[in-house]
Amino acid sequence: MSRKLSRRQFVAATAATSAALIAAPYVRSAHAGGRLSIGFWDHWVPGANKTLTELVKEWAESEKVEAQIDYITSQGNKLLLTISAEAQARTGHDVLTMPAWNPHANAELLEPVNEIMETTIAENGQVNSTVEYLGQAGGAWLGVPACFGSQIKGPCSRIDLMKTYADIDVQAMYPAGSPPKAADWTLETFLKAAEGCYKGGFPFGIGLGQTADSVDTAGAVFQSFGAELVDAKGDLTVKTDAVRQALDFYKKLIPFLPADVAAWDDSSNNKWLISGKGALIMNPPSAWAVAKRDAPQVAAQCWTHGFPAGPAGRFAPYVPFFWTIWAFSKNKDAAKSLLRHLSRPSSIERLVIGSGGYDLPAYNKLTTLKVWAEAEPPKGTLYHYPNPYNHQKLSIAAAPAPPKIAQQIYTQATLTKMVLRHAQGEPMENTLAWAEGECEGFMRS
Repeated sequence: MSRKLSRRQFVAATAATSAALIAAPYVRSAHAGGRLSIGFWDHWVPGANKTLTELVKEWAESEKVEAQIDYITSQGNKLLLTISAEAQARTGHDVLTMPAWNPHANAELLEPVNEIMETTIAENGQVNSTVEYLGQAGGAWLGVPACFGSQIKGPCSRIDLMKTYADIDVQAMYPAGSPPKAADWTLETFLKAAEGCYKGGFPFGIGLGQTADSVDTAGAVFQSFGAELVDAKGDLTVKTDAVRQALDFYKKLIPFLPADVAAWDDSSNNKWLISGKGALIMNPPSAWAVAKRDAPQVAAQCWTHGFPAGPAGRFAPYVPFFWTIWAFSKNKDAAKSLLRHLSRPSSIERLVIGSGGYDLPAYNKLTTLKVWAEAEPPKGTLYHYPNPYNHQKLSIAAAPAPPKIAQQIYTQATLTKMVLRHAQGEPMENTLAWAEGECEGFMRS
C-alpha cells in the first residue's frame, strides 16, 4: 500500500531531516580523497621504485586517497603500448608516465598542468630548454617533468685507458667540486682520442643502431655542428654544409669503433663498458652502477663528464620523462595534488638518492645535490653528470623541428641511417636526397 504525503507534511519532514544532517558531526572516511590509479615507468635501477612507492604512500595517507600503482616496463614497448591503448579507449590510469615525445603526441587528451608548473618553477627554478620544448603546446603545460628516469647520456670514460692511450686526464678536465677545464675537449680531440684507444685495443663504444642510445648520441653530434634536418619553422634544412660536416665527422669516427656498432641496441654500450673492452661510452650512470656490482675494478676507473664541443657549441643528450594527467581522469584533484608532492625539492632529492644519482631533475636549482658529489667509486665520479655549471646545452635529437615531425625523425633513426649510408660508400648528395625525402614524408603525415 502507498501512503500519500501532503505538501505541508513533505516540507516539515524535509526540514527535520536537514536539521539532523547539519547537527551531525562530519566523519572523514578512510579514503575521503577518493581513488587514484597511477602508471609509473618501471625503473632500471634496483631500489628506485621503492623510493617512489614510499613517497606516494606518504602522500596518500596524508590526503586520505586510495592509491594504486602499476610499474610499467619500457621493454618490449609496453609503456608506449599502454599509452596508446588508454588514449584510444579514453580510460585507464589517472596519472601516467610518458616518455619525451608522447605528451605532444597526445596533447589533445591531456589535462593542462600550468598551475602546478607555476608554483613548482617558483620553488625549484627554471626548467631546461628541452623540457620546455617537449612539455608545452599552445601555451599549455602538457605534463610535469619527472626526475624519475630522466637522464643525460653523456660520456662515461675509463680514467686509466684515456690517460694511457689518448693522453687525456678526464679527472683534471672535469674535476670533482670545480668547474670544467675542458676548452680543449672538442670533437677533433674526441676523434684523436677514439683513434688512440682503438689502436690500444679499447675502442669507444658508440652505437649506430636504431634505438635511443645511438640516436641520442648522433643528435648531440649533429647539433654540435649546427646541423638540422628540419628547422623550428618546419622548413627542410637537410642540404646544408653543417649536415655535410656532421656526416663527414662520423665517416672519420666509424673506423675506430667496434665492427658491429650498426647492430647495437641500448644494452650494448653498457655491456661494452662493463666487460672492460671499452674506453668510453655515452650513457647515464646505469652502466657504472652495474659495474659497481659486477665489475668493481671497471667501476673504480669510470668518470662521467661533459660532451665534446663542436663548431656550434657543446650539447648533451637529455631525455626527460613527464608525469601526465589524462583529460578523462576520474580524480584530477588528487592527481594534481600528487604531482605537486612529487615535485617538491625534498621529494626530488629522495628520488635522486634512491636511483643512485641516475635521475636528473629538470630544474636549475637542483643540479648540485650531495648525492652526485659523494657517489663513488671513485669519489666524485658523478659530480659533473647533472651539468652543474651549465657547461653544455641539454638537447634532444631532431630538435628544434616541430615536435610531431622531430618525433618521427627520432623514432625512425633517420640520423644514424644517414651516417651509415654515407659511411658505407653512398655519395654525400645521395644520402642527403634520401634524408630529405624521408623528412618530406614525416611532414605530410
